[in-house]
Amino acid sequence: MGLTLAQLASHLGCEFDGDAACLISGVATLVNATAGDLSFLASSKYRADLAATQASVVVMADRDRTVFVGNVLIAKNPYLIYARAAQLFYPEMLHDGGIHPSAVVDPAAQIDVSAWVNALCVIGPGVIVGANAQIGAGCILDSDITIGRDCRLLSNVVIHGRASLGERCVIQAGAVIGSDGFGYANDRGKWVKIPQVGGVVLGDDVEVGANTTIDRGALSDTIIENGVILDNQVQIAHNVHIGEQTAIAGCTGIAGSTHIGKRCAIGGHVGIVGHLTIADGVQISAKTFVSQSIDNAGFYSSGTPLEPNARWRRNFVRMKQLDDMAHRIKMLEKMIHKLSNDV
Repeated sequence: MGLTLAQLASHLGCEFDGDAACLISGVATLVNATAGDLSFLASSKYRADLAATQASVVVMADRDRTVFVGNVLIAKNPYLIYARAAQLFYPEMLHDGGIHPSAVVDPAAQIDVSAWVNALCVIGPGVIVGANAQIGAGCILDSDITIGRDCRLLSNVVIHGRASLGERCVIQAGAVIGSDGFGYANDRGKWVKIPQVGGVVLGDDVEVGANTTIDRGALSDTIIENGVILDNQVQIAHNVHIGEQTAIAGCTGIAGSTHIGKRCAIGGHVGIVGHLTIADGVQISAKTFVSQSIDNAGFYSSGTPLEPNARWRRNFVRMKQLDDMAHRIKMLEKMIHKLSNDV
């Protein structure tokens, strides 16, 4: 599909400057773009690439317009406009409604006629699949599950009982929703499993990454609000509550009954212990260990940044000496205080 520069500007709600009839059919980086591609300048550090780019149009902020002589789309947020242009040029390929002959669908399931159920799926009793939903090959929906309209489940997604997905959710391949929470009681050294009888509720426009796991609640539900995006291999434990429009990067683990606020951004490989509350608007950098509640919006970090190994080893030795150093400093302060009083 191709669009002229004028058509593209109209679709994206941007002003343009240049040849209105220039035809655009794809997107690429400034370095790799060829004729017919749209590219973008989201950071001034890439200005040097503008001189050599072969892109037919570049999306940029108005402040950068004077440094480029070609066709431009002018936007306050060039990266966002690039994303929306990419959606125009690379729309999702969706199946028409129907059920593949190899799928196993329980008679008590309700599949909308416009929904597609792909090969080797297993759909259990009480499952409801909404209009235009796409259920990928090898998915298993065991029982009492609701899949909202326009949801897309890629291949080999597994959803266990009492889970509900809102509209337009995207569940990437291999994700597991509604798995048992990690609930056990100890009986004199032996673990006794606690049945997990809650469910999982996903709001609208939630995206769950590949091989991410979301446990069902122990008694009440695990809740993921509207617009939350979860990267690959994220672990969400039972009864966690994640507020709307929060983003969580890969390999993060969140222990049970933690409440995360709205519009948070949590980096990769973050560990969050259970029964905490994290306020709205919190940002947490990668590799941070969160061991206490965060009451105020802001940017939080922990962990040791990368440095040469020899320096790290020396610093680590000194870290082990901190308690002794603090004790000696305290003793010196007492001595200085005593001497000053004697004088």
